[in-house]
Amino acid sequence: MIDKIAWLHVVDRRVLAAVSRGKSTWYLPGGKREPGETDAETLVREIAEELSVSLDPASLAPAGVWEARADGKAPGTAVRMTCYTASYAGSLAAASEIASFGWLGYADRGRVSAAVQLIFDDLHAQGLL
Repeated sequence: MIDKIAWLHVVDRRVLAAVSRGKSTWYLPGGKREPGETDAETLVREIAEELSVSLDPASLAPAGVWEARADGKAPGTAVRMTCYTASYAGSLAAASEIASFGWLGYADRGRVSAAVQLIFDDLHAQGLL
């Protein structure tokens, strides 16, 4: 099981998503914990590294946990995405391994990872996407 912490940021019925250099599948920004990190520490660090903005740790709120097959990994490998909403300061800019970021709607469901497809489905069912 791959354990990932991700930022779920929805604006105007679109989700902030990112794609890594050399990849074609979009995902929610975030990543894996470093040893000893909390979810909040992981998310703040990963978002600063990937999108050049500072999340407000006090604003972090749980958004849900989704599990699905892990894209590009050995068969049987799953990913658990623990997602949080949060406010941020700064201007979004792709950094580190991120080639690009964008705002995706439900029509873009086929462009995202299996776990993010589940998130899109839930957001769509709630009328948020």
